[in-house]
Parts: sequence; C-alpha cells; structure tokens
Amino acid sequence: MDERILIIEDDEEILRLLKRVLNYEGYIVDTALTGKAGLTLAGEQRPDLVILDLMLPKMDGLEVSRRLQKLGNQPIMMLTAKDTVADRVKGLDAGADDYLVKPFEVDELLARVRALLRRTAAERVKILEFEDLILDSSSRKARRGDREIELTAKEYDLLDLFMRHPRQVMTREVIFDRVWDYDFGGESNVLDVYIRYLRQKLEENNESRLIYTVRGVGYVLREPEA
Repeated sequence: MDERILIIEDDEEILRLLKRVLNYEGYIVDTALTGKAGLTLAGEQRPDLVILDLMLPKMDGLEVSRRLQKLGNQPIMMLTAKDTVADRVKGLDAGADDYLVKPFEVDELLARVRALLRRTAAERVKILEFEDLILDSSSRKARRGDREIELTAKEYDLLDLFMRHPRQVMTREVIFDRVWDYDFGGESNVLDVYIRYLRQKLEENNESRLIYTVRGVGYVLREPEA
C-alpha cells in the first residue's frame, strides 16, 4: 500500500492518534497543525486523501477545503464537532467528500478512508498512456518512444488533464478551471501559448500530432489524423 494521507488537525492528541492508526494500516501519513501548513504540504506531497478538521485557527477548514480543490482532485474527509444539517451542507459545499463527527470510532474512520480511496483509485494511476505517449506522475515526465520530454509544472498539469480524458473535448473554461488557480477570462491567450509549447515538445522529432484544436470550443487529445 502506498497511498499518502495528509491530516490537517490542530488538536495534537487527535493528530497523534490518527497518524498512529493510519501508519499501522500501512498508509504514508503527513501531518499539519494549521491550514497554511497543510496547503503547503498538499502542494508538495500530492496526497491521495486529506483528513481535515473544520475548526482550525486563522484559516478554517471550509477555506482550506476550497483551496485544496485548486491543488488537485484528492478527496477530503472533514472532521468536526458540529453535527447540524447546516454545518454538513457547508462542509460539502466547500468541497468535502465525506463528513465525520467527533468523537468518532476509529473503525468507522478507517472504513470511510478505504471507501474514499477506492472511489478515486482510477484517478491515482501513476502511468498514463495514449498512443506512443507515456506520462509518469511520479517523475512528472513524459516520453514518446525512447525520447524523454521535460515538462514545466503547468505543461505537466495540462498534459495530465488531457491524458486522463482522451478523446474528450476539453473546453477552455474546463481547462482554466482544472489547470489554473483562477479564471483568466475568455480573451486570454495564455492557454493557446501553453498548447503551442506542449505541442512543440511532443512533436520535436516530427512525431504525429496528438493534441488538436476544436475551433470555438477548446482542445482534444486523440489519435493522429490519417
């Protein structure tokens, strides 16, 4: 088992308990006492699941959850002492995938962790392949045949999005939402610039084109034209 779990919790006793239990189950565990520290770790380690306390100091769990969504697609389990329907709705609206009320039974938490990780297993595939193009999420590098391709952070994120949705037309709005942290607006040409960079790298040795323009809509990764 190599799933990585990030716990963001300001109660050090609960934090130690969760870390010990999850380590025992075979998970790799990172911990943070504040939302800011947790977001930094999430950006660096790319966890497969985040366990997030709602009542954090300074930046609360709702805000942390919203920001986590812009870093990746990892599921979020929110922990809280609040058990009203309104509180649950706020947590789910902020991006939480599950909601567990304190105090909780460890067995229930572990069952929910396993369920969330099963649901997102397909998204955690480490090696993505399409035609002769391979993308390795562990090294964040691409290959076409024997040729290794170095990618910038944004080029990697863009290619990863296409590789996870082959033959699916990705609209400009969806790409901006998934790859960039904010909306550049319809007139921005930053996406076109990055598509050009990516194509240049993928086609450097006169390889066939894989990323095509769908005029007025966006882009698609598909088989080369005959």
